[in-house]
Amino acid sequence: MRFRLIGPFEIVTDEGEVRQAGTPKVSQTLALLLIRANEIVTTESLIRELWQGAAPRSALNTVQTYIHHARKLLAQEGRPAGRDPLLTLRPGGYMMRVAPEAVDIKVFERLVAQARADVRECRHESAEAALGRALDIWRGPLMVNVPTGDVLSSRIARLEEIRVRALELRIEAWAALGRQRDAIAELRVLVHDYPLNESFHGQLIAALHQAGRRAEALQAYRQMYRILWDELGLEPSGDIQRLHQEMLATPPPSSPPARRAAAGSSRRPPQRTASLGGPPPAGLAWRRPCRPELAP
Repeated sequence: MRFRLIGPFEIVTDEGEVRQAGTPKVSQTLALLLIRANEIVTTESLIRELWQGAAPRSALNTVQTYIHHARKLLAQEGRPAGRDPLLTLRPGGYMMRVAPEAVDIKVFERLVAQARADVRECRHESAEAALGRALDIWRGPLMVNVPTGDVLSSRIARLEEIRVRALELRIEAWAALGRQRDAIAELRVLVHDYPLNESFHGQLIAALHQAGRRAEALQAYRQMYRILWDELGLEPSGDIQRLHQEMLATPPPSSPPARRAAAGSSRRPPQRTASLGGPPPAGLAWRRPCRPELAP
């Protein structure tokens, strides 16, 4: 039996049949237990998730009812008789005991962790393969058919951040492997989907500039500048502004000498800088030499 939490929450039987995960409250209960598979989920966490601080007096009994229905659902999905139950009672709460490979989010997390280690050790082909498998698992927003409270929402936010990191790592791997065309095409999609992510903007600008597509790189910078200023009242980070100045100071080889001399002074640098926070945009030096000994 396998469980899909990425996209619609589904249960896949050993015969390959795909089934829904019960009523909304039962599926919400199962989703929380699965997103924390092989951990004890306290009864208090289940009550907080299901009722958002407005639990009725009967909450404890109602949780036990949902657990009962969840166990019946799992038994109906082909759990062989005599095998240990997947959903077990533990001191203070409940636990779903499943193999990590049976839950898609656990497979996703494992592949991204493997890729992160591969990138640190400069094994970029291995990293790119692991990231491809991980991102193929992502069928859409998590648990779109399940009601979610604060507990599930925080876990979902964490997994979405891991996905963003997986996308960043794949760009890094492609850069190291010289797959510039793939990276530029992917980055155009990413800056549309994540317009406030300076890392993706910086990667796109750097890749276009390194590919000799200076006009497109400058256009990408102007687009990012407008987005940050209009949405947040901020200017790009210092790293990206320095890249912008470098592009302005590097005219095309065919430019006449007079125009070449004036190219770097035609624009005044921004008067102030601001950053969205976090690490500086990755990859501004396209295809940087890989130094495993310098990795954190």
